[in-house]
This record gives sequence, C-alpha cells and structure tokens, in this order.
Amino acid sequence: MSKHVVALVEEMAMPVIKSEGYELVDVEYVKEGKDWFLRIYIDKPGGVNIDDCQKVSVYVGEKLDEADIIKDNYYLEVSSPGLDRKLKKEKDFETFEGRDVELSLYKPIDGEKHFEGELVGLFEGDLIKINSNGNMLEFNRKDVAVIRLAVKF
Repeated sequence: MSKHVVALVEEMAMPVIKSEGYELVDVEYVKEGKDWFLRIYIDKPGGVNIDDCQKVSVYVGEKLDEADIIKDNYYLEVSSPGLDRKLKKEKDFETFEGRDVELSLYKPIDGEKHFEGELVGLFEGDLIKINSNGNMLEFNRKDVAVIRLAVKF
C-alpha cells in the first residue's frame, strides 16, 4: 500500500512541480508510532521557502481529497530535503559527486556501520564509492541503509 500511495502522490504532484520549476526530491508515506505521515520533499535552484511548500501542500492536499486514495488519517508535510539531504536517485549521486557524505550500513563491516568521505559516485547503478581520507571505499547499494550529505560548519 505504501509504495502505491507514493507512486500516486508523485503523479498527482507533478503538474504543480513542473509548472513552478521545482524538483520532486522524494515522497514518503510512513507510519511513526500510531500516526501516518505523507512527506513530500521539493527543491529548486536557490532553495525553497515556506510559500513554495505551502503551494505544493495546498495543491496536493486538494487532489488527495478529490481522489480519496488514503483511507488512514495522516499528516501531510511538504519541505525542502534539508542540508543533510538523503541521496536516493541516480541523479542525486551525479549532482552531489565530490561532496562530503555520511553513509550508514544495515550490517557492520569489520565492526563499522558508519562511514564518511567524499562521494566519488554511483557506478553501474549499484556500487557506491567514497574517498575516506585517501582510502577508496566501495559499498553495494543494497547494503546501504542511508547515504546523506554531510553537514559541516
């Protein structure tokens, strides 16, 4: 059900996303505790502001009310992907090549689950390479729980 909802919401959101020049970064439909959350992450050159998020929220909210595809009560949230943006799509790996990332694995390798380094790229769709202090590290994409941009001040 969750993947079905995500696909339908992505489709519903595209008219406003395209017309306003946004990028649809991600859509999540997740249960946290007893509550369901439908989260839409958008971006645009220079970043998004609250008006951008409200525009997408109102548009998608109206479309969801008309279609009535989600039977559970849920919270609709629209926001930017944030400074610590997750990398999910192949395009993300191209866009952020050369940037510092943090990577977490489902299972540890030699006792380690967390790695940091410069993103070298995604190869053949499933091999993530990072340069960690001069050491080239390779991870199978299916073993990676999350990879996100590192935030350094």
